[in-house]
Amino acid sequence: MIAVAIENPWFSRRATTARVDRDGGLLEALRRRAPDAPERLVATYGDRAYRLAVGITGSAPDAEEVVQDALWSVIRKIDSVRGDSAFGSWLYRIVANAAYEKLRGRASRRAEVSLEDVLPAFHEDGRAVPIADWSSSLDDPSRSIELRLVLTAAIAELPPDYRTALLLHDVEGLGNAEVAEALGLTLANVKSRVHRARLFVRQRLAATMAAPPAGEAPRR
Repeated sequence: MIAVAIENPWFSRRATTARVDRDGGLLEALRRRAPDAPERLVATYGDRAYRLAVGITGSAPDAEEVVQDALWSVIRKIDSVRGDSAFGSWLYRIVANAAYEKLRGRASRRAEVSLEDVLPAFHEDGRAVPIADWSSSLDDPSRSIELRLVLTAAIAELPPDYRTALLLHDVEGLGNAEVAEALGLTLANVKSRVHRARLFVRQRLAATMAAPPAGEAPRR
């Protein structure tokens, strides 16, 4: 739902079909210790690694440190990669683990919201309570900045493990199997985390976007 409804800042980037071929050449360059290999690694995965790192840590300075450490680890451990197609998932796992470590190292951590507190409620017969329809707000240019801010804040509220699964799947364009490989999870766990994370974000968006902009009377 979220990935379809929000063709917007977070959810518009998709993985290319040429990823395996591209990674094959990069992987070979890294294994040969080619002089330009580190530069190619940064050019290919630097932005993606940063998006994932900042999405998990919520901090640009922390994300920069995470990416630097993670890409250095990739270079040092490159001989442990098996198969070209696994390279991207392996790299994302290193980035995610480094980001988790950064979170654990903070002196104080913000309280993480419980998904159960905001997931859609259900009637006694099992039917979900309808969520307010805010889809018309997507066509309102005046609310695009508000949408971006609410979406970013909602993702930041997710627990790190759910946030990571959502970012890899809906932002970086990895398939469920690739996310499972990157995070060391079962396919069922990935599907569950992505689904629940989307519901969480959708609920947060509905709470804000269903309301009229400031100064505008409610629609009848």
